[in-house]
Amino acid sequence: MENQQESMLSESQNQSQSPNQSQSSVQTESRGSASRSHDLPESEPRFRHPHRTMLGLYVGAFLGMLSETSMNIALPDLMDEFGVSAGTAQWMVVGYMLAIGVVLPCVGFLLKWIKAKTLVLFAMACFLVGAVVSAMAVTFPVLLGGRMLQGVGTGIVLPTMFAAIMRVFPPTRIGAANGVAGLVVMLAPVVGPTLAGVLIGAISWRAIFVLFAVVAAVSIIATAAFFVTPIEQTRPAVDLPSVLASVIGFGCLVAGVSMIADMGFSPLVIGLLVIGVAVLAFYAWRQLTIANPLLDLRVLAIAAFRTPAIMVTCSFACTLAFMYLVPQELQRGLGLSSTVAGLLMLPAGIVNAVCSLLAGQMYDRYGARRLVWFGGAMAFVGGALFMAIGVSSPVALFLAAHIVIMIGIPFMQQSAQSAALKSLPRELSADGSTVLNTMQQVVGAIGTAIATCLLGLGQAHYTVAGGSNPAQGFVNGSRYGFVFGLALIVLVLAFSAMLHERQSHVAESVEAGFRAKERVKAA
Repeated sequence: MENQQESMLSESQNQSQSPNQSQSSVQTESRGSASRSHDLPESEPRFRHPHRTMLGLYVGAFLGMLSETSMNIALPDLMDEFGVSAGTAQWMVVGYMLAIGVVLPCVGFLLKWIKAKTLVLFAMACFLVGAVVSAMAVTFPVLLGGRMLQGVGTGIVLPTMFAAIMRVFPPTRIGAANGVAGLVVMLAPVVGPTLAGVLIGAISWRAIFVLFAVVAAVSIIATAAFFVTPIEQTRPAVDLPSVLASVIGFGCLVAGVSMIADMGFSPLVIGLLVIGVAVLAFYAWRQLTIANPLLDLRVLAIAAFRTPAIMVTCSFACTLAFMYLVPQELQRGLGLSSTVAGLLMLPAGIVNAVCSLLAGQMYDRYGARRLVWFGGAMAFVGGALFMAIGVSSPVALFLAAHIVIMIGIPFMQQSAQSAALKSLPRELSADGSTVLNTMQQVVGAIGTAIATCLLGLGQAHYTVAGGSNPAQGFVNGSRYGFVFGLALIVLVLAFSAMLHERQSHVAESVEAGFRAKERVKAA
């Protein structure tokens, strides 16, 4: 079945392209996986059942986001069972995101060297093995190792899904297909915290990883049965220094920030931070000077992309900071069980999903700036309400604060993301999407680490001041983290004042400029 569909697609491409067109297609493929699909004629045959073809990737992407958003509520139980501090336990979140951030920049090259089906099966096998290892872990390092292996799987599946959509669906249905993929991804944060809380209350935290393993097995079966390999292997030269610099730079930077909570600014932490910054500077320089960059950073030279990309990254870090602090405050500060805490997270999760859809629909009519202003104002009010929560606060105050902030976040994030991707010339669309995803995961991990440091700082100040109630100490510490979230919201609003959404004639001018540079480089 797979070979027949691949053969049909290949024959159709050979018949519909002249030699010049074929050469142009290969050149375009080497610069970005998404751009070639725009050049395909609408009459070109695609797959008879595209959503069935994509089923394994849909399940895998859902699992990746489910895993990213459901672990926060399990952290108090993990801290008690393994006897680790909050700074160490946060590596269950940070380590997972770090693995995603390190793998993401390499996926474009991997897809040009390895069949997409093989890569997806490998990714989900990593996730399955990681989930089993975590479920059976008797020490925290083993648990964390399994968790980071799951991050490797997610880092491969997410960009592969969007790259495959561009090939599997005809041009007239790509927008709707991206909507389905987005809905799958948005569904996970809605059910993740609640499902995790129920499983912990009914069984234990290990049941979460058992669930992950089962879903990963379903993804593997669906991928093996239905997915084909629509992405061509062009096998460009791989720049090993770029790969090593990406892994070392991102790894050292996030590790250094994350270790501040437990070790302060020790020589080890300072050394990691210095190495991370220096290696990332080398990585950026190399991407801008070699012929086949691992990640084309020219997108950051486009102000119409750079400004909303920073806004997206800040709003994502704000979301993760609140999602990290809130479930723990409900348990450690307000004394609620993990089951009740998970159920209390559900209403705002549903609101977040609905507002994400609304923000996408309203962007074309209102543009990004007004939606960002509305979203920022709502998120700031919600964050301020969290500052008022105390150990004896009614549940209604938490629900109000959580719902208000989850109304605001998607209007900031979705609108800015649409503006960023819309600003790019076609040749840089795939690289721009990868840069945006990498920035979100890496800065999100750093933001979570900072929130952890501030949580510990607030608790320490409470103790030094003579406080003796652990619940009140946790609430005080959480407020330090909430201030950090509010600062990120203010930063998004400040950058929105510099947001200039590009008009069509400017887009054509920028795209023509990049094409001219490519012709000069080729000559």
